[in-house]
Amino acid sequence: MSEQVQTALETQGAVNMEFFYWMSIAIMMLIHAGFLAYESGASRVKNVLAAAMKNLMTLAVVIPAFFFVGWFLYNAMPTGVPRLDELAKAALPWSENMGPNIDDSASGVFWGAFALFAATTGSILSGALIERVRLSAFLILTTILGSVVWIIAASWGWHPAGWLVTEFGLRDVGAAGCVHLVAGAFTLGVLIHLGPRIGRFNADGSANDLRPHNLPMTMLGLMLIFVGFFGFMMGCVIYSPDGYTTIFATPTNLSAFVFNMLMGLAGGLLGAYMSSRGEPFWTVSGGLAGVIAVAAGIDLYSPPMAFIIAIVGGVMIPYGGKLLERFRIDDAVGAVAVHGMVGIWSLLACGIFLAGYPSGVGGPEISILGQVGSIAVFAALGFVPGYLCAGALKLTGLLRSPPEVEILGLDLSEIPAAPYPEGIPATGVSPRFAPLNGGGAAPVGTYNAPEA
Repeated sequence: MSEQVQTALETQGAVNMEFFYWMSIAIMMLIHAGFLAYESGASRVKNVLAAAMKNLMTLAVVIPAFFFVGWFLYNAMPTGVPRLDELAKAALPWSENMGPNIDDSASGVFWGAFALFAATTGSILSGALIERVRLSAFLILTTILGSVVWIIAASWGWHPAGWLVTEFGLRDVGAAGCVHLVAGAFTLGVLIHLGPRIGRFNADGSANDLRPHNLPMTMLGLMLIFVGFFGFMMGCVIYSPDGYTTIFATPTNLSAFVFNMLMGLAGGLLGAYMSSRGEPFWTVSGGLAGVIAVAAGIDLYSPPMAFIIAIVGGVMIPYGGKLLERFRIDDAVGAVAVHGMVGIWSLLACGIFLAGYPSGVGGPEISILGQVGSIAVFAALGFVPGYLCAGALKLTGLLRSPPEVEILGLDLSEIPAAPYPEGIPATGVSPRFAPLNGGGAAPVGTYNAPEA
């Protein structure tokens, strides 16, 4: 092969790689469009724009923070101790790799994909806190989660040299642990300090369901998130002219991901439909739970196995929402159940059903003990910073909106606009429907019979 042909092939390979991740980033933006619609629909009318603005501003604060801090942490922290080798230096914000560079076609697109993973953790946090958190407090929390906490977890467990991989044999190809479990645990820490929405619980501890104002909008938002997760999973593989590998350098292909993503989606929907007795909010959330449930081992499962694992993930989430209710924890959209609890199940299932498979190149094999140890690390790494940061904001009076503002609605105090200036009609729910509710699910309400 002539030198000219070799150069042309290398150039074409670089262009293809750039375009692959460019499209991954573009598709992942639909995750954030979906979260905006999902949380806006789940809010009551008086809080719609406040929920939407949190999602927009997540991008505004997390992306620059990830540029200045997060990308360096990922490259500097895989052993658990900060290091300043060539990869870490190349990730410093003033490095020649962190900007237009004709000789570097990889840094920008890899950074961009990880930046949107970071923003996804902020969107997971956002929905759980709707209708009572201050926008300023949320932006502080999402910046810490998106540019520091989750990326340290990714450096430890979603990096070929991460110590959880090299020491424990962690397998988490689709980021169920470092994204979903960490964000879910961080969210739980925040919710403990934030407290429930006014009217969510009665004096005897029983729960009232605060109904989404637009359930179809919430369901459409989750459908957009499903589409966006195809881009998310594109970002979970390493593309090269020689083919695809996982982030742990083991060979794979997109066909494996497609088989198990779609079977996971179907299984999660079916499982949540059965356990919630057809409640729409939990059913559509089950689709996301199913994809997360298979994410850790998405490259290795047989599709029937992925389907079963996803059914279990979907079945879990309404009961997870009910469990939080028993502790008077108000997770408005079931984020802790869908992301945190199912993230744990995803890692556990990988340890149970894929034990003995190689985790990475030259490292320990996948094992249940390695997965359980990694779960403990991820859970602590998420929960402790969330609990401490929210506690500090609470002590300074900055975490939660005042009661009078919450009663009137956050839109009136934070947003100089109205979502529905001409009003929207109200509807009720027939008392014959009594689904297993919890979290943000639509409640059983008063049925408004049509006039004769």
